[in-house]
Amino acid sequence: MATAAHFQELFQFLRDKNPQVRQIALANLLGQTPKGSPHRDLFYSGLKGGGLQQKQENDIIRDIKILCRDQIATAHDAFRALINLSDNSLLVGTLSEVSFMKFLVSYILNFQSILADLASMLLSNVTASSSACSVLLNLKIPVLPDSRSPMKIYPVDSRSGTCPAPVPYPQGEPKEVHALPLLVDAFVKAARVADDKDLDKRPFKGDLHFLASVFANISTTPAGRSFFLTPRSADPLGEDADVEYPLSKLLAFTEHKDTIRRGGVASVIKNCAFQSSAHRALLAEENETVTVPPSSVAAPGIDILPYVLLPLAGPEEFDLEDQDKLPSALQFLPPTKTREPDPVIRLTHVETLLLLCTTHWGRQYLRSHGVYEVVRALHENETVDKVSEHVERLVNLLKRDETKETAQDGADLHLGADNDESDDGDSRIEEI
Repeated sequence: MATAAHFQELFQFLRDKNPQVRQIALANLLGQTPKGSPHRDLFYSGLKGGGLQQKQENDIIRDIKILCRDQIATAHDAFRALINLSDNSLLVGTLSEVSFMKFLVSYILNFQSILADLASMLLSNVTASSSACSVLLNLKIPVLPDSRSPMKIYPVDSRSGTCPAPVPYPQGEPKEVHALPLLVDAFVKAARVADDKDLDKRPFKGDLHFLASVFANISTTPAGRSFFLTPRSADPLGEDADVEYPLSKLLAFTEHKDTIRRGGVASVIKNCAFQSSAHRALLAEENETVTVPPSSVAAPGIDILPYVLLPLAGPEEFDLEDQDKLPSALQFLPPTKTREPDPVIRLTHVETLLLLCTTHWGRQYLRSHGVYEVVRALHENETVDKVSEHVERLVNLLKRDETKETAQDGADLHLGADNDESDDGDSRIEEI
């Protein structure tokens, strides 16, 4: 059986000039990176913890980061190694270091990147830390115009063994552009072709589903919610275009076939619903312009309700009077309509509706748009206790009589109050 000393000897070969030697060394080390591996601690040797002091990196992590730019077999194993190791907080500092984040984001944005999905998984793991979220929220990357890309840009820092520079190379001086709007745009455009199994015919090599988890992580922070709830140009390059809330670009994926994608988007919506000042913008329809304080910029309403309710709706028929209350997307659903199969995602949507009930205006809007009718049918068919319990809380809030105090906009309700659950940890809604 190989000893720790045996694996330590392999570290020096990660910098070998021979690419085959680098690949073999890393392939042998990869088996020690998953959680529970006997010699995993070797990769964390010399790292220091302590919040903002997590800046020091050891030679092995630095070498693996560099190998993410190597040829395909080596880069594949390098990304996998960092994905496995990134559950340790000691790596937050080195993996969220600006130059590496620029590479990671640029690589994901390049439509030619073969390993973009692995890079997205790594970025998802890294942004589980709020400090890494802060880096990404402020990150800018250099880009050049490139008409061959579906993004219309070439991310300069993406160049690597699995993503060579385009020929001819784009002309001009690189322009620094905010990374997060570009990632949202790539997430949307990659999904449009995800059903095409022929990689040569797809504009993007990767599906980028794990960017949904990145956005979910970002939205757990106040600054992240502010990004999704502050109007900006629909063009991620900042060119002249109508303004919109970035969250509105994600809504269509609550019904996507990939669980990671639709689950991450559901979490973003829920996390944004924690901001009660945004409830009007979240629920307002697109034909109404609204602002989210403290911003004074108005943009079309985000209209999240159809996208939250549709996954919770089944094939049930309603009376015409109840049918008329529903958003148009939920009226006269076919008998083949099925509910969201994942109970965690169903619970996420129910919790979003609960959060929208924390304002009087939100409760009134949900009542007048058929939410009670949909969740009542959901409750009759729900088989998971935790989801049922949250649906009962939602029904109680929607059917309760409003008092003079609760009818004031801005008088927030404690969500556990109706069921005497205020001290029950399972009843609390948390950002995810």
